[in-house]
Amino acid sequence: MVTWLQDHQLNIMLILGAICVFTAFLSLMTKSLHPRRKYALCGMQISAALMLFADRFCYMYRGDLSTTGYYMVRICNFTVFFMLYSLIFWFCQYLGNLYRTDGEMEKKPPAIYVSSGLCVLSAILLIINIFTGFFYYIDENNCYQRADSFWVCYILPLMATVFLFACVIKYRRHIQKQIFISLLLFSIVPSVASLMQLFLYGLSLMDISVVGMAVVVYVFALLDLNNAVERASRLEVEYYKQEQLEMQRLFEQTTQALANAIDAKDKYTHGHSNRVAMYSKMIAQALEKSEEECDEIYYAALLHDVGKIGIPDQIINKEGKLTDEEFEAIRQHPVIGMQILSKISESPYLSIGAHYHHERYDGKGYPDRLKGDDIPEIARIIAVADAYDAMTSKRSYRDPIPQHKAREEFIKGSGTQFDPKFAKIMQYLIDMDPEYRMKEQDEKDKLAGNGEIACSFFAAEVSDGIVLTPNITHISLNSEEMSGHNGFHGRPIIILFDSLDGHYYDDPRKKKDLVYFEYGQIEFDGKTTISGARKVHTNITDLQGNPLTEKKKKQEAGKITHFEIDAVKFEDHLLIHIKDDVKIVEVTIALPDSTRFAYIGLTGEQCILKDISVRKEETPVGPDHIQRIAEKISFINGPSGDIPNIQVDGYRYAATEGIPVTDGMEISFHSTSLPTARLVWHCAYVDLFYSDDKQINGPGYREYALIRLDGENWEPEDFAENKMSIYFSEEFEGWDVWRKKNKEGIDCKITFSRKGNVITSFTQNLGITVKSILTILDGHQEIYAALTGDQCAITNIRIKK
Repeated sequence: MVTWLQDHQLNIMLILGAICVFTAFLSLMTKSLHPRRKYALCGMQISAALMLFADRFCYMYRGDLSTTGYYMVRICNFTVFFMLYSLIFWFCQYLGNLYRTDGEMEKKPPAIYVSSGLCVLSAILLIINIFTGFFYYIDENNCYQRADSFWVCYILPLMATVFLFACVIKYRRHIQKQIFISLLLFSIVPSVASLMQLFLYGLSLMDISVVGMAVVVYVFALLDLNNAVERASRLEVEYYKQEQLEMQRLFEQTTQALANAIDAKDKYTHGHSNRVAMYSKMIAQALEKSEEECDEIYYAALLHDVGKIGIPDQIINKEGKLTDEEFEAIRQHPVIGMQILSKISESPYLSIGAHYHHERYDGKGYPDRLKGDDIPEIARIIAVADAYDAMTSKRSYRDPIPQHKAREEFIKGSGTQFDPKFAKIMQYLIDMDPEYRMKEQDEKDKLAGNGEIACSFFAAEVSDGIVLTPNITHISLNSEEMSGHNGFHGRPIIILFDSLDGHYYDDPRKKKDLVYFEYGQIEFDGKTTISGARKVHTNITDLQGNPLTEKKKKQEAGKITHFEIDAVKFEDHLLIHIKDDVKIVEVTIALPDSTRFAYIGLTGEQCILKDISVRKEETPVGPDHIQRIAEKISFINGPSGDIPNIQVDGYRYAATEGIPVTDGMEISFHSTSLPTARLVWHCAYVDLFYSDDKQINGPGYREYALIRLDGENWEPEDFAENKMSIYFSEEFEGWDVWRKKNKEGIDCKITFSRKGNVITSFTQNLGITVKSILTILDGHQEIYAALTGDQCAITNIRIKK
């Protein structure tokens, strides 16, 4: 190895010297470095290059007795030592600047001053050596020779690097890891080489190692610079993102504040803007619009009524009928809204929503009487959402309209008041909302945990209905007795009921309009009052499961303040657990049938219910969770056909297995609407689909068409095209008669023809002819037909192929 170095060290010096010149040039060109650090790096590289070139010439002119050789040997040996000290000195300046800037130190570490001083001292001794030759001299053969004190020229630089090594170790936390590694190498490698130089005469180990480490320092400085630039870029991007988020947050807060100000002008439209925005976004999501488009539609809908700011309060809040002049003033709010929002040039969609949301699809709207697709899409969406919220919210002249009636209004207004596409999506959203959550909520949420339900007499206040499902509902509450009632103990009570909007009613007219049906009442001590339920079974035990004595019941009456309730519904049975500090009340209720909803209303007598919290389990219970106390009410006991009968208690709650669709296939069946059915769409449906297991919603499920006996259908996604044709013959006697005859039961038949990927379905019933031409676009060959529906019984199913 030593021999190889001796043979090639001149070439190594030349290459390293050239590299140092190049890196010195790059250091000067680098604009991102601190000026002092840049000059220090440049000084290191120039010193290193001059040292190597000088050392190379020393070897080349060694023993040359010519005049040129005489001067070159002396000048180059002096230059080698001087540039070595210069290189270490510039390294000290680089290190000092590093600690002052990146390390954020007020002063340079003392070791840097000491090392710099040793370099200066070495340079002074080198100059003295010219006249004394006390650590090297040039002999009569023009060759470099070590003097007796030659160790001085190595020990002082070695001491400088040792001090620098100690400094790097001590203050390592002030610099980046990569820089620390390069500094450590610069401190250690030359020191080791210096010691080896003492014993390996004829090799420039220290010079080569110092130069190599200077290059390493430069390379690591560049890497650190790149990392710093990347960090700065990331910080800049993060700052930009944060700024964008702040701007978005400010935009959201501003629009929300403006929407609240709009709604505050009308005491009957509290929350209207927020609900319209939410419904509009739901329609946009059903259309599979991008997140950005959905957000634009949301904010345009949030500010659609901003023009009402310019309408006098006495007109907006007038209780009676508006005069022609007042109505004309109201009709100006879209124009006023457009004028207000048009100033926001960055968001032009805001003014579009405000300007055109009262246009009608048939051209009879205002202010510009636009028609069809001439109305901007965003305004057509908002028009549907606005109309839905108007119908399902309380007004000064009426109560909220039941959801099913709002749905019928969209059917009637499709193609006239509303864009048919968006009206159909709203019908779909209604169908997907069996618990009627899409509505105006009471201003005082009695289930929010902070509200109280105060009942000086029975049902003085009743909570919003808590719907019971196969997912267990957990309710926690505290009860406090009202004072001053002559020893009468407060009684928390549960009312079990069903209604279209999930609210308790005692007004006969509202009971009729909202199809209110009460199953019974449960007091928290276990007493029950049954009205509409078929049967009830109560079991009261202590916390260990032992029967509770009457004496114990009387002792604890009125003392219990905290209750935990678990309630669940499966088909036509309810199971309710009421647990307190002493006992567990378990009540099983058999409902009239499986089709009705069941709500819990919290109320009481002479008590205050507070700290109410409600939580629902994510996983539904199985059929064995509730022990039956009454036979299941079945409407499918009639004759069976080729496949089992089905009873569909709610929207698509049950379905037959998929039947492969073939050319000429015919499915006949008997359909009967259930006793609770009251709407046109409570009838049988045919679902054309594909899934791996032939089951609706099975693995790989893809729905191509949903055909209803009343003629409605849901548009397929991009993987199919469905052209529907509906005809009403003279036999059609109106929807009231149609609903009545469906309750009595009708025989139906559906025929299919198939040519490749085109499936034609045809059915007639009670004067309605429904024809569907379905084109499959995704390449699936196996398509299945299944019968399903909403609140209907399908029996005697026959398949003819």
